[in-house]
Formats: sequence, structure tokens, C-alpha cells
Amino acid sequence: MPSCVGSVRKALIGLFGLLGVVSATGQPQHPWWTHQPIRLIQTNLRETDSGLDPERLVRQLEEFRANVLLLNMGGIVAQYPTQVPFHYPSPYIPPGRDPFGEVLRLAHRRGIRVIGRFDFSRTLKPVFDAHPEWFFRKVNGEPAIYNGLYTTCINGGYYREHVFQILEEALTRYEVDGLFFNMFGNPSRDYSGNRLGPCHCGACQRKFRAEYGRTLPEDDNDPQYREFLQRSASEVARQIASLIRRLRPQAAFATYIHEHVDWIMSESNTAVDRPLPLWPYSASDNVIYARCSEPGKLAVNLSMSFVDYPWRFASVPPEEIRIRLQQAMAHGGALAQNMHGTMDQEDRTFLEPARRVFAWHAAHEEYYVGQEHAGRVLLVGTRSNAYRGLFRLLSEEHIPFQASNNYRWLAEHPEAFDLVIATSPPPASLEAWVRRGGRLLVIGPEPPPFGIPKPIRRWEDVRGYFRIRDHRRWPSLRDTRLTWLYGPYLELPPVAEPLLTLIPPSMFGPPEKVFTDAVETDKPGVWLGQLGQGQMVYVPWDIGTLYYRHSSHTHAGLLRDLIDGLLPQGRQLIADAHPLVEISLMRQPARRRLLIHLINLSGHSQTAYFPPLVTGPIRISVVASFARARSLRLGRFLRVQRRGQYGEFVLPRLEDFDTVVLEPE
Repeated sequence: MPSCVGSVRKALIGLFGLLGVVSATGQPQHPWWTHQPIRLIQTNLRETDSGLDPERLVRQLEEFRANVLLLNMGGIVAQYPTQVPFHYPSPYIPPGRDPFGEVLRLAHRRGIRVIGRFDFSRTLKPVFDAHPEWFFRKVNGEPAIYNGLYTTCINGGYYREHVFQILEEALTRYEVDGLFFNMFGNPSRDYSGNRLGPCHCGACQRKFRAEYGRTLPEDDNDPQYREFLQRSASEVARQIASLIRRLRPQAAFATYIHEHVDWIMSESNTAVDRPLPLWPYSASDNVIYARCSEPGKLAVNLSMSFVDYPWRFASVPPEEIRIRLQQAMAHGGALAQNMHGTMDQEDRTFLEPARRVFAWHAAHEEYYVGQEHAGRVLLVGTRSNAYRGLFRLLSEEHIPFQASNNYRWLAEHPEAFDLVIATSPPPASLEAWVRRGGRLLVIGPEPPPFGIPKPIRRWEDVRGYFRIRDHRRWPSLRDTRLTWLYGPYLELPPVAEPLLTLIPPSMFGPPEKVFTDAVETDKPGVWLGQLGQGQMVYVPWDIGTLYYRHSSHTHAGLLRDLIDGLLPQGRQLIADAHPLVEISLMRQPARRRLLIHLINLSGHSQTAYFPPLVTGPIRISVVASFARARSLRLGRFLRVQRRGQYGEFVLPRLEDFDTVVLEPE
């Protein structure tokens, strides 16, 4: 089973998975997705695509080396002749035809699995006319209508009752390998980006009052309302999971939420109005975050082919597609490429890089299944700009790490990590782990619940400096005496030997007056503490966001030196690769080997993606015992040397991607 820490299922997995063997509880003992390398294509069909040629589509999938198809099945439009009331087949289905069923049968004959796609977020006006109580209501009581479709509510009878009639028909009629649900739960915006606000339908009003003792808010950012929606979606997901287990226990349940599903879906996508900078680690982030937040579930990150909703047939740059797919592969996720319509695309430029990555994966698939993250640094936090700043820095420094939204793995495997980095306050329960010898770095102006003295006050919007003290602790900053602060700062009591001290805002113009009124203080910019046998460092300002937004070399140096000072045995991996070479360290316990994946991001520049610059040689040292190192791209063994605790090799050349296999004698 895919996970970040733990064992891989072993004996007879392949046979049992293909046979769909299940336990007495109806749960699959060896689900097929736990051991089959996955190369998924999503053809997001329009209703006008209902007359597609099934033979042609399946042949194209074979040529692409895809082994899983995510295909529209029902919901807004059914791509099969449904008999369930208020579920409407596409008017473009040719008489006597069953597009979904025909593709499913042909795909299965060729060994291609099929995931049925449903979207229950909207439906047609006749359903609203018959059952208005099933639907989303804005604060003013009006329904939410988009292109003639009425938005349903996760708490209404459509989701809570009628959906299960549709799914029971689909699951009993077709031998699907899984079901995927798009737009699961109440959307916050329509496709044009207009906010819908909280739902004020009768079902939501009654349920919210019963659970919270108050009326529904008028702002959907209300924390209790967000919690309410999350719990509501989880309740429906639990029912869907139960139905799938009962009717087709070998089938996967996939959607964008984490609870009750087998596959956690995500997207690497673009939007023309999205704030800059671009996030070139999108696929890596999505896959790591899903796998390490919910170990045991498959991470499927869809590489979206199009620029934005209004331009679904204009593709993103080919190199962006390449990077996304290679990142998913390098972090143990499925390969998954989305496209709108069939594979006969208006803009085919994104298909060729995807085809090359799919072909590579098919030729070397034994290396991309059963992988586990081997990084001994854990990054925890909501995916804020602060989190992204630390994510980027760790990647640029080639420090193997895992990322999560919870501390579950740490609680279950306290020995698995040398360092935890928290970009939001950790729970008080983490103190026990630190006291037993753990190392913790907490970043941001929100104080942790332990390990520091009582704060004096919080400063807002500080435009000042920190004085760098004791350069022995800051080897990366030997040529600078100041770094800059912009944003909130939490003032703590002075310390005896400060490493950084605040210089509050001073005059910055005209030039004759700059810094002439600067005041040195003893207000610390970092707090170091010893807790039991462990260590804790607290940075009481948002250095993560500053690095994400502005990439200051001094902020990078501060973080680098803090991290290096906390790692008890030094870095797990050392590489002289360029910072834009992303490196992941994975293991395959069943095969007793380590994998080092290298992704060349050097072609990314601001808003553009170009072919990467060929680089090398790259010297890599890793704390591991191995006798052989083999480059899959170069097709050759690399000389291995021992240097203390490290095994070392040199990769002569890196083009776009490589996997180096490290094996024992």
C-alpha cells in the first residue's frame, strides 16, 4: 500500500488484486491500485462527444501506453442509457448506443482499467422544478444557476438520497474499476469565479442550527461554516464508500477530499488571474502532501492540459506538462494527464511530452510502484505562502523531506524524523516528542503553545531589520550584518546571547536621512530552547512567506543555517546540483533499494517554461549502505565510493529527468 513510512504489501498481491479478492467485511484485501503502476488519461467529455469512436479512443490509449482511463459516466450528463428518473442521458448519444459501456468493454479486453466520472454538483431545471428542496440557495434565497444548470446542495435530498439510486444503477450495470466524483460538495464559486456564498437551503439551515445553535452565516469564510461543509461532505463520502464496497468492492473511490476515499485527487492547473509567482512544484507538493497526510491512499494529481476555464482547448507549455508528470512519478504518485474532449485535441502540443513520460514510465514501471518517501525532515502546515517558502527552500537545498497537514505519521513513527518544521503553531502534544530528543523548528508570528516564554507584544507591518549576531552560528551570512523584516513580528523577552536582534523601522528617505535614526534593540529575532533531551527553535516572524515572495539570499541563509544546526547527524543527502534540480529520495522496501529521482527545472523562468539546460556532472552523497548505483537514463552503472557515513556517486549528465537506483550487494 502506498505510504510515506511503513511496509509494502507483498505476497500474491498481483494475483489477488486482479481477481478482486475481498475479505469477509467486503473490503478488498489487495486493491489493484496498491501494486499496479498507474498511467491514467482523463478524457473530460462534452455531451457532443457522445458519438465518439470507442475503437479509436482505446487504440489511442494503447499507443499512449495508458493503462487507466477516467471517463465521463453520469451526473450532469449520463454517457450511458440510464433508467433512473431525473438522470438524463446525453441527447447526442446515437440511437441504440452506449458510449460508456462500449469503451469499458473494449478497454477491459486490452487490459485498460476504467474509472467512471460523476459530477453531481449541478443538474437540469426539470429536477429543480420537481424538487426545489434539493438545491443550493444563496443568502437571498435564489438558486445558483450557471449555463442553465442548477447547483445542488450536499445536504439536500439529491446528494443524500437520489445520488445513490444513480450509483446503484451504475455499479450493478458496469464492471467499473473505480468511481471519481468531480466538484464534490458545495462549490464556493461558479465557473466564472463569482462567489456563491454559504448555502441557505432549508436542509442547511436546520442542520447548521442543530449542530451550532445559531443561524447560518452570510459569509462562507466563517470557520464554523467551513467546518460544517467539510463534515457534510465527509458524511456523504462515507455513504458512497459503503455503497461501492458493497456493490463493487474491487473498485476505487476517488475525489478531492481525504476522508473515506481510496484515491486523493488533486490538480496541477493554471489560471490567468492567479497571483504570481507561479508555483513550479505544484505536482510534487500535491503528491507529497496527499501521501504523507493520508498514508495508505493513492495520490492522483491530474495534470490539467488547458490554460484556464475559458480556454479549455488552449494548452499550457509542453515543458510544464513534462515537469508535472515527472514530479508525480518521482514522489510515488500516479501519472495522470487530463484533456477536455477526446484525445483528438485542437492543440496537440501538450500530448508529446506527456507521451514521452508515459512511455518512460511503462518501460521502467517496476521503479515507480511501491515507493515510499525516505526523507527524514517533516514539513507540517496548511499550504500557505509560508509553507511554500519552506517547501521551495528544502527543494533548492536538496534536503529530502516529507510534507503533511497533520502529525499522524510522527505520532505513529516518532523515530522516523530527525527534524519537524512547522509553519503554523504545532499542537501541545508535540512537546513530549521534543522532550524525548526531537528537533523542532517553528516559524511565524503565531506563538507555539510550549517551549517559549510569554510574548510581550505583537508588532504589525514592521518594515525594519534584524541585526545578525555571532556569525559563527550564521556561516551562510558571513558577509552581511543585516537582514530585513516586512510583516508581523512577535516580541519575546530578551535573551543573554541573541543571534538576531530587531532594528525597528527607521527613516528611509531622503537619502541624507536614511537609517540615521536607527535604534539597536535587544528584542530577539529567533528563540533557541532546550526541552528535555530535544531542541526547539522559534522564529517569531514570517520568514517563510518572505522567502516565497522575495527570495532573499539572507532569508535563505538564515533558514539554511537553522536547519543545518538542528539536524543531529547532518544532512541525509548532499548534492552539488543546481538549486533548480529537484531531487527526491525514495525507497522500495520490497526490493531493498533506494531511488534518487532528479527533475531538471532549469527551464522555468517567471511565467515561462522552456526546455531545461543540460547539466552535470552532479556529485551526490547519501547516508545509506549501497554497493551499486545505476542511472536509468544513461543505462549504466556509476562508480560508488564510501566517505564516512555517506555513499557517494557522480551522475555525469542530467537532461530533463533521471532515476538513480541504489542497491545493496
